[in-house]
Amino acid sequence: MAAVEVLNPKPGDWVLDLCAAPGGKSTQIGAKLQGAGVLVANELVNSRAGILSTNMERMGITNAIVTNEFPERLVDSFYESFDKILVDAPCSGEGMFRKDPGALADWSLERVDRCMGKQEKILESAHRLLKPGGVLVYSTCTFSPEENEQMIEAFIAKYPYTLETIELPGITEHGRVAWTRNQDQTIAKTLRIMPMSVKGEGHFIAKLIKSEGFAEALEIKQGYAKSRLKKATRIELQDYNDFAKNNLAAEFYQKIEDRLFLLGEHLYAIPAGVELMRIANLKLLRTGLHLGIFKKNRFEPSYALAMALKLSEAKNICDLTDEDLAYQYLKGEALNLQAKKGWVLVGYDGYSLGFGKASEGLVKNHYPKGLRIRKK
Repeated sequence: MAAVEVLNPKPGDWVLDLCAAPGGKSTQIGAKLQGAGVLVANELVNSRAGILSTNMERMGITNAIVTNEFPERLVDSFYESFDKILVDAPCSGEGMFRKDPGALADWSLERVDRCMGKQEKILESAHRLLKPGGVLVYSTCTFSPEENEQMIEAFIAKYPYTLETIELPGITEHGRVAWTRNQDQTIAKTLRIMPMSVKGEGHFIAKLIKSEGFAEALEIKQGYAKSRLKKATRIELQDYNDFAKNNLAAEFYQKIEDRLFLLGEHLYAIPAGVELMRIANLKLLRTGLHLGIFKKNRFEPSYALAMALKLSEAKNICDLTDEDLAYQYLKGEALNLQAKKGWVLVGYDGYSLGFGKASEGLVKNHYPKGLRIRKK
């Protein structure tokens, strides 16, 4: 997606997707990070945050934290922590009119005004979360100058940022200087993607660089609420360690063994470099890689772990080559296959699908019920 290409995240970056649901841009960022660095994907709307978390899991992203917070709540935990921030802002959605009649029905001048208020607050939080020298990309799917050129014009007048020229293949239209309040010539460095010019809907993108050496007096709250997230003890990890040694390649489980935390009965590998105290106050939907859950004195690996694993990182695999068998697995059916007793990573054509459990010539299906195919 264009906004992520402009953001250009690199392995090792700390990246924040501030308005992340449903997750298309977050998963694109996660793929570009290649498991190195940290991705915080935040969504304020509770129902949309759940969808975001699910999509991150299905893409096998290991180094992401998913939060369900107001942007300003993140500042106490992550003040000036991020190298790059994406604000794909909630907007009046004028660029969606062609493909979504509902967007047209919902539009009003009052909606534009409400969106402007939200955008201003989100950008203020983004400023406080971004490191000096960091990159902030702001995007919308609307044509409204008030939410685009004028929003960025007001932001750079208030905060220490410079606009950087955006160049994308096939995109030649830029922000309209005439649509600013003060004829700000630098707005021409922003980009407009117009549906009559390219195959797609209407979008606006601005790329901003935060000035180095800027210091802001900001009171950061000290002290943290008691969190359900806690460091796992050796005794608590016994069942997981047995599973890991029997089922996972040493290079996989050894690189996360000092980052294991419990959230209730669920075991997570928290992203490298993230301190527990920093996120204790936040509403967390996902804290790194969900490894599995402890049930009745046993460890059950998660679908997220299966999607994060390459087949070469598991000791006991069934790499299916028969398409009908793959469909059988995706429908939730057991497989009549000979495999070593215990947990099996099931794959197809070299790619992981999920876990099964083998016993006496049968692989019982552990593919998530909500994802199962009902018919071929």
